[in-house]
Amino acid sequence: MPSALVTGASRGIGQATALTLAGHGWHVYAGVRRPQDGVELAAHQPGRITPVELDITVPDQIKALAGTLPEQLEAVVNNAGIVVGGPVEAVPVDELRRQLEVNVVAQQAVTQAVLPRLRRSRGRIVFVSSLSGRVSTPLMGAYNASKFALEALADALRMELAPWGVHVSLVEPAQTDTDIWRHAPEMLEGAVAALSPEHRALYAAHIEGLRRSIPRSQRMAASPQGVAATIEKALSDRRPRARYVVGRSARLQLLLAQLTPTPLRDSVLRRATGVPPRA
Repeated sequence: MPSALVTGASRGIGQATALTLAGHGWHVYAGVRRPQDGVELAAHQPGRITPVELDITVPDQIKALAGTLPEQLEAVVNNAGIVVGGPVEAVPVDELRRQLEVNVVAQQAVTQAVLPRLRRSRGRIVFVSSLSGRVSTPLMGAYNASKFALEALADALRMELAPWGVHVSLVEPAQTDTDIWRHAPEMLEGAVAALSPEHRALYAAHIEGLRRSIPRSQRMAASPQGVAATIEKALSDRRPRARYVVGRSARLQLLLAQLTPTPLRDSVLRRATGVPPRA
């Protein structure tokens, strides 16, 4: 039975991935931040899921993987991540650091920790990225930066590890029905509350436009099971691809973004997110 480590397995895409892989014959080491989440997850697939307490930003917990994971590990799915929103001008530097720490640095730390095992097994690495790693949008610059960086590191890693037969793939969903989108209105209001009065006034129209666009994105959000199925495909394809864009809607969005000249694309994205034509 092949084994895989899945980070951020408590809910959303990570939880769906753990259950999908277990259902396809994998033994899943499910990284969770709270032990109770691991107990509940393992109950769905007894004997196929081993919970692992893992906050990917805690070095001691990453070090502990050496004594928890089996010597024969075939895959790691780097899924854990967060979203920091707000105008780039107004995102506190500490929040930008936190965004990059979780979505980029910590994911690489996990990958480095398990690479000796993956090299021995000629295994696979999957990074859960996003269309936000290919196209930037207003008020999401910090998150975009983290996903763009993740894509660059994955591309380099894929070429570097080729001599050992370790495959690296990026899975790129668009809007997905997870806590991030379910609680998007509350997250937006929290980000707005953290702004200075000056920035709140300067970006009032941007904020109102994003507030209006959230319900549309929520309606477009795809099932996390679809992302999980794509991750399973990336781990089982005989010739895994460098990138897997999840779903027809995401592929169409990406195609339009790639074919549209930058000034026109900027204009479309500004209108779609409610950025005013001029202050």
